[in-house]
Amino acid sequence: MPSRPWLPAIWWHSWSLISSAARRCPASALAGLVPTAPRTAAPTKPAGNTNSPPFFQDLREGVSYTVRTPWLLWTLLWACISVLFLIGPIEVLLPFVVRDQMGRDSSTFGFLLAVMGVGAALGSLLTASFRLPRRYLTVMMVAWGAGSLPLAAVGVFTNFWAIAAALFIFGATGSVGMVIWGTLLQRRVPPHLLGRISSLDFFVSLALMPVSMALAGPVAEVLPIWLIFLVAGCVCPIVAVIALVIAKMPADELAHPLDTPPRVTTG
Repeated sequence: MPSRPWLPAIWWHSWSLISSAARRCPASALAGLVPTAPRTAAPTKPAGNTNSPPFFQDLREGVSYTVRTPWLLWTLLWACISVLFLIGPIEVLLPFVVRDQMGRDSSTFGFLLAVMGVGAALGSLLTASFRLPRRYLTVMMVAWGAGSLPLAAVGVFTNFWAIAAALFIFGATGSVGMVIWGTLLQRRVPPHLLGRISSLDFFVSLALMPVSMALAGPVAEVLPIWLIFLVAGCVCPIVAVIALVIAKMPADELAHPLDTPPRVTTG
């Protein structure tokens, strides 16, 4: 496989900005527009063991809460797996699909990325324009899982519009789930843990990105690119279904409706 020295420098930086903006900007700016019931004021953080360094104490509390919260744990696990299987093929192998299968140049690759970005923007705006669905966890996981499925065919497509449609769907459905995710952080995570959970989310979401990029090239030397995209596009929907079942998300979302105002207790 020919070397592409511009990929690590330019594409890494570009995707880092895209992924960060896609997960945080819609979640923070647009999730605030989603009509939801008001939440209670942040409770005072209870005094804990002051012997431990603050960093490790905060980290322990964040990890402990995540492990005890199935929907949160499994969405983060899904994020790790999706980054491992999707980022490498999209960032490293898609340029070769454009060149070898489509016979196009870097301008086509840029247009494809733009189409994916437009899909992400429209998905965010559309989701933020309506009240969150009653089955918010199910919708989030289905959007993430089903939206990854079109990528399975990218490795065999030779038509620009077919690949553009797959990337548009991937971008749009990804942002639908991200806006819901950002709203859930604000509504269902205790306020005094919100910063820790957000930081943990940011870390685990990016932890396997360099691994995925490093593996994409060597794996492409052994397996055909179409097979890599096929596996990548099929793994994420399967993991999404597993997460829904193991975390019991359908029952969880019914037990914690977002359209019911939280009960305020007075002492």
